[in-house]
Amino acid sequence: MAGNSVTKVSRQSWFSRLGNAIKGIVVGFVLFVLAFPLLWWNEGRAVTTYKGLREGAAAVVSVSAEQADPANEGRLVHMTGKAVTDDILADAQFGVSVNAIKLQRTVEMYQWRERKSSSTQKRVGGSTETTETFTYEKTWSSSPIDSSPFQDAAGHRNPGSFPYQSVTRVADNVTVGAFKLNSSLIGSIGNFRPLEVTAKDGLPPDLAEKTMVHEGGYYIGANPADPQIGDMRVTFAQCPPTEVSLIARQIGNTFEPYQTEAGRALQMLNTGVHSADSMFEQAQAANVRTTWLLRAAGFVLMWVGLGLVFGLLSVLADVLRILGNIVGAGVKLITLLVAGMLSFLTIALAWIYYRPVLGIGLLVVAIALATVVIKKLKQAKAPATAPAPEAAAG
Repeated sequence: MAGNSVTKVSRQSWFSRLGNAIKGIVVGFVLFVLAFPLLWWNEGRAVTTYKGLREGAAAVVSVSAEQADPANEGRLVHMTGKAVTDDILADAQFGVSVNAIKLQRTVEMYQWRERKSSSTQKRVGGSTETTETFTYEKTWSSSPIDSSPFQDAAGHRNPGSFPYQSVTRVADNVTVGAFKLNSSLIGSIGNFRPLEVTAKDGLPPDLAEKTMVHEGGYYIGANPADPQIGDMRVTFAQCPPTEVSLIARQIGNTFEPYQTEAGRALQMLNTGVHSADSMFEQAQAANVRTTWLLRAAGFVLMWVGLGLVFGLLSVLADVLRILGNIVGAGVKLITLLVAGMLSFLTIALAWIYYRPVLGIGLLVVAIALATVVIKKLKQAKAPATAPAPEAAAG
């Protein structure tokens, strides 16, 4: 029986590290450059979304779902009501059918998963020694896990692919009162609830032979209490008729996105009963979260890129381990400050372009960070340029 952990020790010479660091300069420069358009685009996206949502909040009218009033043709409308359908969704492969807005089949397979942990130590002369530990565990996964790259692939083999796939079926005809939802609005409905199966009468004979009902779903394998690699479990969920709130442009008895002057297309659907004000507040909050996530991504991209560009300095200094540690810490600090300064500067310039008042405030922050960076650089040079004590005394 294969063990559940494997340890691998590898060594890298100083010259090999030097070569990798030189290659890293190219990758780092690309990442560094990509951070700027990402940050700029994100600020434009954030402003456009903010203005579009404000414009929509001022233009929206709440209407009844009971009838399509011609007076609201082309307007941005808000309504609440129960989304229903007469469609019967069927999963012919497993003999499951239901009157629902969506029918979801989830297939999981019992597989090996590899986890890796590593630690690296520097050696005298600039070489490194890396110890990697690979551990293996059995787990249920809804996607195939490729075991061919495993360190111990021979002892932890997974089946190549799933014989049955996860799939979601969606009703074509969903209405809210007198209105028909378009496919995009239907796609936004996601209140899935478990759909339990109690018998396997609907299964094809060849599938029924190797399948059993277990915990509201189907189990394909010998014993669910003792799962083996390759065993599968199949569960189902449905989106039944449900209360929804939506905001979109009314076109006849259906909807389409509402194009704002700010350049943002508005079309929203939330499960449950929500006022128009509440829906716009939620959308604005989501815009803020997305904006900060992308800002963080741009900053990290820039920091990592700079770290790779200047990583060569750390490797060169690692000939003397203590010196390498000092230089490495200094590179991390300086690149962090530079990435922060340039990120703020890019965001500030974007805001000056899109919204001048806030942009000037961000520019002040960027200048403050630049001052800190320059001061740190001067402090780093001071020991090297300071006169010797004897010379100073003379």
